Amino acid sequence: MGKIKRSQITGMNFHYLHFPLDYFLDAMVKYEFEKIELWGAAPHLYVEDLSLAEIHSIKKGIDQRELEVVCFTPEQCMYPINLAAKETEIRERSIAYFKKSIDAALELEAPMVLVTAGWGYRNEDRHEALNRTQDSLAQLSSYAEKQGIILALEPLQKIESNLITTLPELKEMLGAVSSPHLKGMVDTIPLAVEGEELASYFEQLQDDFVHIHFIDGNPSGHLAWGDGSLPLEKYLKTLGDYNYNRALTLEFTSSQYLIDPNEAVEKSLRSLAPYLV
Repeated sequence: MGKIKRSQITGMNFHYLHFPLDYFLDAMVKYEFEKIELWGAAPHLYVEDLSLAEIHSIKKGIDQRELEVVCFTPEQCMYPINLAAKETEIRERSIAYFKKSIDAALELEAPMVLVTAGWGYRNEDRHEALNRTQDSLAQLSSYAEKQGIILALEPLQKIESNLITTLPELKEMLGAVSSPHLKGMVDTIPLAVEGEELASYFEQLQDDFVHIHFIDGNPSGHLAWGDGSLPLEKYLKTLGDYNYNRALTLEFTSSQYLIDPNEAVEKSLRSLAPYLV
């Protein structure tokens, strides 16, 4: 089985929510990360609260610690952001929010911005909501192209969205928008919940597969590696088989890690250590 590089393991600030951003950044240095994925939310980096100059100041702190931002992930599940919203003002606000996020990514020198499809009302025609998402993503892909940014479209769990939750639905949307600046990604939790195979994303998306959220679960949960039951060795073998050399982000969203976020990082690194080079 091929091994992955330690440098591919990417830290994320989601579970550091109750600590200052500098605490997270210092932890990334302490645990010898080279790459981070930055979750864009208050109090760390919410694009509606900060000017580009203030974001540039945050980037200086990242640079001082010799860290690289591989993806900017604006909060879009807990906040009133929905690219499929039936209400015009909500959808227009959401599109504007992602445009600001693309600008922020440019300031952070992050090559990607993570996007999700949003959700439609569960008692309306799903295809009407999908059409709204397609229109929103087409607008954002055009804007991203001008800024030289890639949008990484992530399938969600069915409890989060009724639009893009599987690989076939992801492929359909990528084909419908048909932009070189809209690519696909996967999170191991929706993957496991749907019973999908990681290999299928490599085989079916090929060069359009650009990012992975790499976490444990039961099968849901977004847990530290070792706290769940997902097939780590199988996933790592697949990554090696397809020569995956991009980021593997540790996105811990379970509230159990909010009190001591470093513990989740330490446990995951211990679980991953035998497979890293």
